[in-house]
Amino acid sequence: MSETTDKAELIKRLDEEGDIAADYLEELLDIADLDGDIEISVEADRASLAIVTEDGSDRLLKRLIGRDGNVLESLQELTRLAVQSQTGERSRLMLDIMGYRAGHREEIAKIARTAVAQVEESGEELALDPMNPFERKVVHDIVAEAGLLSDSSGVGAGRHVVIKPAGSEDNAAADDSESAGVTDADSTDEFEGSADSAE
Repeated sequence: MSETTDKAELIKRLDEEGDIAADYLEELLDIADLDGDIEISVEADRASLAIVTEDGSDRLLKRLIGRDGNVLESLQELTRLAVQSQTGERSRLMLDIMGYRAGHREEIAKIARTAVAQVEESGEELALDPMNPFERKVVHDIVAEAGLLSDSSGVGAGRHVVIKPAGSEDNAAADDSESAGVTDADSTDEFEGSADSAE
């Protein structure tokens, strides 16, 4: 089977995931009596959905984001499970609401770039504060772009990224699923909705 055929089949499968997820989210919005449009796309070899509003300022819709994106993470996981129940395969779809992830990604990227500069200047490894899987994936991507090494350490809510100089003893790329070569604009691990199953 050619690479072109494989890619076409992947796009077809991701489009199907997006349609199933959109149906699920539309029903949820109806039940909750919330206004919002759903945009579907394919990004970084995964289905990507966004709930948006025309004016971008629906306070009620912001409740679906929650504090530090916690509700959004849970809703993303529920949507993945809804897709899995119909397709029989684990979904890696990404969900955003009112541009939260895009803005948050840039904040984390700034933290990562500052940390990379510190490690490059000092030549010593640096442990960042605990982050959720989405945030850690953003950091791993920035670190990889800079040619340094990173790994995740700790468990549960204490899981964090350690950034290492390029010449450190670990010359292999970080082996957890967050940094396993799947690019994302949060990330991307297989199961970033749940703090530890992501790794």
